[in-house]
Amino acid sequence: MTASLDRQVSIDGDPPLDPPGGAVADAVGRALAEDLLPLGDLTASLIPGSTVATVGIVSRVPGVIAGRACALATFEQVDQSLQVTWAAGDGAAVSPGDVVATVSGTLRSILTAERTTLNFLGHLSGVATLTRRYVEAVRAANPSTRILDTRKTTPGLRALEKAAVRAGGGHNHRGSLSEAVLVKDNHLGGISITEAVERAKRLWPGRMVEVECDRTDQVIEAVAAGATVVMLDNMGLDQVAECVALVAAAGSDALVEVSGGVTLATAPLMAAAGADLISVGALTHSAPVLDLGFDLPADAGGMG
Repeated sequence: MTASLDRQVSIDGDPPLDPPGGAVADAVGRALAEDLLPLGDLTASLIPGSTVATVGIVSRVPGVIAGRACALATFEQVDQSLQVTWAAGDGAAVSPGDVVATVSGTLRSILTAERTTLNFLGHLSGVATLTRRYVEAVRAANPSTRILDTRKTTPGLRALEKAAVRAGGGHNHRGSLSEAVLVKDNHLGGISITEAVERAKRLWPGRMVEVECDRTDQVIEAVAAGATVVMLDNMGLDQVAECVALVAAAGSDALVEVSGGVTLATAPLMAAAGADLISVGALTHSAPVLDLGFDLPADAGGMG
């Protein structure tokens, strides 16, 4: 299909890779409180306050980096005197042994910040890495197909995880229930798809109106009613191809989204069948953590 996403809500444009600063500061503050309350870092207090070091954040495996803003906020909230130099920003691909960043300053502070920093970087880089795998998997099959996340995010970390999806080359579906209308079967008690779409367009003009469909007749009705997007929920490959053809035959510019159980193996097949969008909850709820560690570089000159 040739419909552009420029007119869509929640899945258009290229937002900055970094999440909103307020979301970062809040998440980091809560994470540090988990680690430091009520008495602070007892073990780090054994290290003389005069001991300084330069430590590298190093990737152990191939991946894509995300979460730099969270790492910076962690260092700043622990000790504003720490100096951080980045070699790989969000969206950068790294190989085993690559130095992502170096941190210099008081060793006590560096070690106090270590676990919180790695928790954020590892998780968010894992999201970016898995997203990149999906993006690359569909690219050859259909370069216009976009990989989307879902709202299946870690409570309190949605803005961070959605930024990590963008760092991996994916796109964001709606970030909250206020951003778009998504009509599912549970919303259709006593109301038809046609009535739901018409009511949504009347109440929220200009908003994306998406309809979840698990049968072809629902796709036909949703398109006729003027839905912006039809979501094909847990449909097989043949059904997806049939629905794409139905939307095209109707002369509609509605976008076709595939959702439900999509894997790295099936995503390219769905893209080749003509899906405009493929939403994958696993990007945020099942991404493996990227293995990163704090190392003392051989050329750092040791500790002072």
